[in-house]
Amino acid sequence: MYKVSEFSALTGLSKETLRYYAQVGLLEPVFVDPANQYRYYDDGSYLLALLLAKLRGFGLTIHEMKTVMNDKSFDNLEKLLLKKKKNIESEIEELRSKVADIDEFIESGKERDK
Repeated sequence: MYKVSEFSALTGLSKETLRYYAQVGLLEPVFVDPANQYRYYDDGSYLLALLLAKLRGFGLTIHEMKTVMNDKSFDNLEKLLLKKKKNIESEIEELRSKVADIDEFIESGKERDK
């Protein structure tokens, strides 16, 4: 069993993030000592924490991560990730378009100065 500080160092998730994940029901400690309220995590928690960190890194919202965690079979994970990928690709195209618009605007300003 790992104390929250050890678990935080092990997973790379901050103590605040771990508290928040417990509060919203994403990753609850496996044991809370009734005497001092220390929270403890185990190896199973470690695997879930790594999954949550990866999902967060992919840009999933807390709601989306809860959906994944509530689906114990992870059947819908691929669909969710493919949808996220498509959204990211759309955002990239929008940003590329904005960059092209900025370049065009800058060039038009330079042409007027000539």
